[in-house]
Amino acid sequence: MANEDLGRTLRRLRRLASLTQEELAERSEVSVDVIRQLEQGRKHSARLPTLHALANGLGVELTTLLGDPPAVASTGESDGPRFVAVRRAIMPTLWGPEPEPPGPDFSLDRLREQIADGWTQYHSAEFDTVMNALPELISEARRVTASGNPNDGDRRTGFAFLGKALQLAGHVAVRMGKTDLALISLERAIDAAGQSSDPLLLPMIVNSTAWTYQRQGRLEDALNIALRTADDMANAGHTGTADGLKVWGALTMSAATSAARSGDYERAAAMMETAEKEAARVAKLPDGGDNRMVSVFSPSSVRIERVRLAVQYGHPQDALALAKGMRLSKDTPPSWRTWLLLDVARAHTDIGDAPGAVKTLESLRRVAPTWMQHHTLAVAIVRDLWSLPNHPAGLRSLAEFLGVE
Repeated sequence: MANEDLGRTLRRLRRLASLTQEELAERSEVSVDVIRQLEQGRKHSARLPTLHALANGLGVELTTLLGDPPAVASTGESDGPRFVAVRRAIMPTLWGPEPEPPGPDFSLDRLREQIADGWTQYHSAEFDTVMNALPELISEARRVTASGNPNDGDRRTGFAFLGKALQLAGHVAVRMGKTDLALISLERAIDAAGQSSDPLLLPMIVNSTAWTYQRQGRLEDALNIALRTADDMANAGHTGTADGLKVWGALTMSAATSAARSGDYERAAAMMETAEKEAARVAKLPDGGDNRMVSVFSPSSVRIERVRLAVQYGHPQDALALAKGMRLSKDTPPSWRTWLLLDVARAHTDIGDAPGAVKTLESLRRVAPTWMQHHTLAVAIVRDLWSLPNHPAGLRSLAEFLGVE
């Protein structure tokens, strides 16, 4: 895998973690000479297992080390006009005019459907479409919150919709690499959730916040808020419905991911075992109706996360065994299918099965081509395979599709 910014990013992340090159070498079990060569620009490539080890040693996601591509496929701009409009919607002008109440043609049901569609588009990597819609969705929800008295049902519903729209904006900001803006959006979403009547909204937004902390390398913070919120949900009796259990399960899996990336694999495995047992209950509980507005949690998502953690543990054979013959539920979003196929491709690459990796990436290209183009990891795998002396059939086509030279 080649990346002209790899050495510079590695040096910056190492300094942010207050680590010397020798300390990072000890934590990651990567040769200090390799680290020096990368940081000094004398070496521009590293195989995926080395990159995984460095990311784990730094306490960050692999994509943080590699650098995520901007989530705007058409222009490649990370701060284009669409995103500027989203930022302004998240942070309207201080002391600006109060939002006007919605007009006579406004429909709460239509607004809810538009926000739900936005989440579907996000999970399908239709980021341009989502960013086009977000400013108006946020503004419409704010207008609802400006009408009626504090106890008015529509007003509280408006706060719930505002929370979901701001949560979606936070996710988009993370995909754009703007994690600080994402946290601002999520904090405002939490405030809106507190004024709504939806008891599941706050824990869902907390889960998004934990994910953002993970992206920033704040693994202990991510672990703590996810666990505390999951415990609060259980203590309040909010896991007796399918929707409530999904939110609890997503928080538990998030905590497991943070524990694994912190090196506490036993704790992560225990949490995933609990999550897997509880996921089997989802289908037996009363269904809330619209899966687009609720956290992803099912036996399929638990298995996907177990595959991911096995790869991160450095057990590619276990990951492939978990993934073999897996049948995903119909409501598994394209984003989750993408993560599964990428991790399977990583596992094949790590065991030296280049044809298997290419075959998996070809499947990903058929299933979720847009997501594939937005994942630096897909590029990393193809570049890693390209460095091999013998290129398997189909690799050149994948390289051309991803723009890998």
